[in-house]
Amino acid sequence: MKIVVTDDLAACHALRRAVFIEEQNVPEELEIDDLDDIAIHLLAFVEDRPVGTARLFIKDETGKIGRVCVLPEARGTGLGAALIRAACQHLKDRGCTAAQLGSQTHALPFYEKLGFAAFGPIYDDAGIPHRDMLRRL
Repeated sequence: MKIVVTDDLAACHALRRAVFIEEQNVPEELEIDDLDDIAIHLLAFVEDRPVGTARLFIKDETGKIGRVCVLPEARGTGLGAALIRAACQHLKDRGCTAAQLGSQTHALPFYEKLGFAAFGPIYDDAGIPHRDMLRRL
């Protein structure tokens, strides 16, 4: 497995389409937005095949991790955790002191194991319940 910073938006969009639009029924107009042009994108590979992605934003000393997805066949392999660790390291290397994300509520335990703590109320994002989470870097 390898995780790289990429400008291959087509690969990132293909993964997000498979997971968010097709699997989770998120409307395409909510998933694909103009923020992709200013984001930092990570792409995770297994045997040269893209299987996971995340996008990052930096505002002051806080990095935001979003659009995290892993194809079903790569789930449970540790790839998702490696993707989040790589995202946190990239943000730290860029001077961030904290990482924030909006987790689907079913994934809260996954992020908690990686050092994130939930805060604030549950909210709806594209018809899916989410909660904000924060981790110091």
